[in-house]
Amino acid sequence: MILREIPPAGRLPMLILGMICLLTAVLAGLSRLAIAVPSFAQHQAASHAALIIAGFFGTVISLERAVALHRFWPYLAPLCAGLGGIALLLPAVSSLSASLFLLSASIFLAASVQVYRQMPAVFTLTLLLGAVSLLIGNLLSLLQAGISLSMPFWMGFLVLTIAGERLELTRFLPPRPQAKKIFIAVLGLIVFAAAGILFHLPHASQLLAAAWLILALWLFRYDIARHTVKQTGLTRFVAVCLLAAYAWLAIGALLGLAGAFENGHPWRDGALHAIFLGFVFSMVIGHAPIIFPAVMRVKIPYHPFFYLPLAAVQFSLALRVLGNLGDWWSLRQLGGLFNALSLALFVLTILISVRRGALISRGSS
Repeated sequence: MILREIPPAGRLPMLILGMICLLTAVLAGLSRLAIAVPSFAQHQAASHAALIIAGFFGTVISLERAVALHRFWPYLAPLCAGLGGIALLLPAVSSLSASLFLLSASIFLAASVQVYRQMPAVFTLTLLLGAVSLLIGNLLSLLQAGISLSMPFWMGFLVLTIAGERLELTRFLPPRPQAKKIFIAVLGLIVFAAAGILFHLPHASQLLAAAWLILALWLFRYDIARHTVKQTGLTRFVAVCLLAAYAWLAIGALLGLAGAFENGHPWRDGALHAIFLGFVFSMVIGHAPIIFPAVMRVKIPYHPFFYLPLAAVQFSLALRVLGNLGDWWSLRQLGGLFNALSLALFVLTILISVRRGALISRGSS
């Protein structure tokens, strides 16, 4: 008998690998802010971005894609991404990590091609471009081309993946034909800017920032969240998360237009964290109560407490960005510490909610 699907219990080890990558990445990020952390995390300070993007997000996003495809082979992508993150933590095999990340991205790209073949559409094309971005970013990491060259492509992986998933939901609120043309033009601009960065063309990073800004404005205008924010409960919570995320994408893009995506720019920390933390993790917080149950087959009942980690992320990131813009090291450091505590609060909220859902199910059976 051919194994065509991995049950939720078999997915849990991959999720745990991803969470180890996230935990280590957060601690490594704190060490970059001169905050005392365990020695193992201090040694990973230079791997902060690889752990959180190729390791954590490479695991959880490819796991979600594998679940959607109902095939066995796409699960090799999250497995390799998680193992790549663990290898990065082990000096004896750390040299294998970049190869495992590249293998994971290659399988993830193949899975994304399969999704596009099953449903050719603008949103699946966007998801496909996100997978290509991850592959290029991981390849550049393997070739040791430098984090400044990998970063725009890792950014593209996350932003395009999220944009593609949100575009899919606009089928419930179809944008005007002109809006679709604008979105396609933005995709073309992103591809052109990415090629310019790859070939070291001047102002390519600012061009990419302009594309992110247009994309943020497009999402503000056409995402269904503008309507669902008027509802109640989980639906409204998700919409609030989305709108906050788009605001941070726009802020990061505006800083990028000022040159902050360039390596060595004094505002680089603020620009990158506005996108990777403000945009991406606001999305994660909003979608976790929906995606996590679908992937792990558990219930996460909505509770207004969900707003607490969301608010904590917004407040802590605002402190960090202001500290970066004003060159106030202590404020930036404090914001970074609160960033970590906010993510810990989010994880704790999910765990408590899973337990609460299990108790509710047990009580109703």
